[in-house]
Amino acid sequence: MAERVMQRRSWAEVLTGAIVLAVAALFLVYALGQSGRSLGLGAGGMTLTARFDRIDGLTPGADVRIGGVKIGSVVEQRIDPQTFLAVLRMQIQGDIHVPDDSSAEITSDGLLGGKYVALVPGGSDRNLADGGEIKITQSAVSLESLLGRFIFSVTELNANNQRNPEENAPANPPANPPANPPAPAAPPARP
Repeated sequence: MAERVMQRRSWAEVLTGAIVLAVAALFLVYALGQSGRSLGLGAGGMTLTARFDRIDGLTPGADVRIGGVKIGSVVEQRIDPQTFLAVLRMQIQGDIHVPDDSSAEITSDGLLGGKYVALVPGGSDRNLADGGEIKITQSAVSLESLLGRFIFSVTELNANNQRNPEENAPANPPANPPANPPAPAAPPARP
């Protein structure tokens, strides 16, 4: 009797494990479908490259977008040993025709969002071929660098104000400073 109970329990455990694995596989398929990896970018896609001074915060797998719509992803990043520029290789959908005078810029999804490559189509009649290079690029803007410059300029401005207070005073101070307005009268008491 005890053996039958154990057999039923082990079959129940095997069945439960199989259901858990099936649900996990469904979640994996769903996640891959939602991430854009199933856009068919590998087959029939097109590869483009672009060179940037800086690609701070951009990682392989980052989106490539036109007008905010994902059309591909970054598949490789490396340094050109001669120019020391960052070279990105991007895989985009094969049905997207990118004019040869288009530009690429590294942008972020908001103040704390991730980075992506934004393609801005040009007006040329000729399109980039598979393996083509986007020549016009704008590198990533470093938030830390901008903040550092702002703090430095404010500190420098304050230091100049403390050294030369006369130079920073208004050129024509008002002749008669405004008088203090009279205090408002108290409301009349109600009987």
